[in-house]
Amino acid sequence: MIKKEKIVDKRTALLNATLTLVNNHGFHNAPMSKIAKLAGVAPATIYLYFENKQDLVNKLYLEVKESFSSCAFKGYTENLSVKKGFELIWSNIANYKLSHIKEANFLSQCDNSPMIEEDIRVEGLKHLQPLLNLWGKGKKERIIKPLSDYVLYAFTIYPLSFLLGMQERAIYTLSEEAKEEIFQAVWDAIRTRP
Repeated sequence: MIKKEKIVDKRTALLNATLTLVNNHGFHNAPMSKIAKLAGVAPATIYLYFENKQDLVNKLYLEVKESFSSCAFKGYTENLSVKKGFELIWSNIANYKLSHIKEANFLSQCDNSPMIEEDIRVEGLKHLQPLLNLWGKGKKERIIKPLSDYVLYAFTIYPLSFLLGMQERAIYTLSEEAKEEIFQAVWDAIRTRP
């Protein structure tokens, strides 16, 4: 039992070290030697858990995406109206990004990097399926504009990453009042007009 706990701890330490280095220096300036040093393990230890750096980054991406999704869909049920369901999901995502800053920054980098393999991106996208289904329902009911899911994501979720960056630089504060205003602007951008 103790041996298994050590394995989990080393694996977790490697994932956390990768997260920190990628956020601070980018994918290409996070070599395996630095990851191992920051994790406090011998470089060869990495290969007990991951095939190579690509495998390490892909697995980190999927684990962070799963954590993100768990928070995003907390309390969501399909019987909510399209607007109420989307508001809950959007609010959960905003709260995740505010409380899991390192993970949110990592996901933003992954969105803008070819480092994540396409099949891993597709697998990660499965974690967002309830949101995609909700948007599909909204389009079908003509509540949401018939736009690509990528466009909907760009107009609704991606601005949170930008605003989080502004908050980190002390230029803007994502207060509860601000989140309500932002959600209304986001909703107005994608809803069909009556």
